[in-house]
Amino acid sequence: MIGNIHSIESMGLVDGPGIRTVIFFQGCNLRCMYCHNPDTWFHSKALQIDSQDLIKKILRFKPYFSKSKGGVTFSGGEPLLQPEFLLEILKLCKENSIHTAIDTAGQGLGNYQEILKYTDLILFDIKHTSSKDYQSLTGGSITESENFLKISQSMRIPLWIRHVMVPEVTTGEKHMKSLAEKINSLKYVENIELLPYHTLGVNKYKALNINYRLDGVSAMSKEEAKDQENVLYKYLNTEMKSKLKFSC
Repeated sequence: MIGNIHSIESMGLVDGPGIRTVIFFQGCNLRCMYCHNPDTWFHSKALQIDSQDLIKKILRFKPYFSKSKGGVTFSGGEPLLQPEFLLEILKLCKENSIHTAIDTAGQGLGNYQEILKYTDLILFDIKHTSSKDYQSLTGGSITESENFLKISQSMRIPLWIRHVMVPEVTTGEKHMKSLAEKINSLKYVENIELLPYHTLGVNKYKALNINYRLDGVSAMSKEEAKDQENVLYKYLNTEMKSKLKFSC
């Protein structure tokens, strides 16, 4: 089975527990305003690799996984857009007793139940809480994302929730209250991360000759991020309050 891969990070520390190898899949159907990796959108830019070669690369780092309770995270792009390859490499990881995580917005092509049988953790990106605003922010539909989340909940897969805070887009009292209500409705949440908007990927848009829709929006300051985190904290239930990981 051949996969389209953007890049491989050998010693990741923020994409799941412990030291992790992070495999960035090429290809994404969403066009998020704040995306800092537009170079992952197009399949034509991919490095093609077969599953056996990829598991060999992963196994080189297995000693680090064992020492730190780490593993492998499949990110992107959107890994669920390559369901057959993802399933095959997940199976190979489990055959080798490697902890697996998927970093996803839930925007795939189905076969979720089979894929999640071999997934230990989901890093789930909540883009927005309303259908209209989700469409405006990402260019996609919230329906597929909600379907994936529903299946993952039925299978009791642990969740790390992630949400990018963009000034005046995914911030404010009303939005944070809605986000808290969404999170409060979920089960199996282990971690909640609010990610402050930054502009580190802007130069990539220029290089690729792609219009950047947030041109002129400044990176979120530590003070602004802290204010938004406090608003969310106010509306989270007692259990979820303990899961919130403050960025500042």
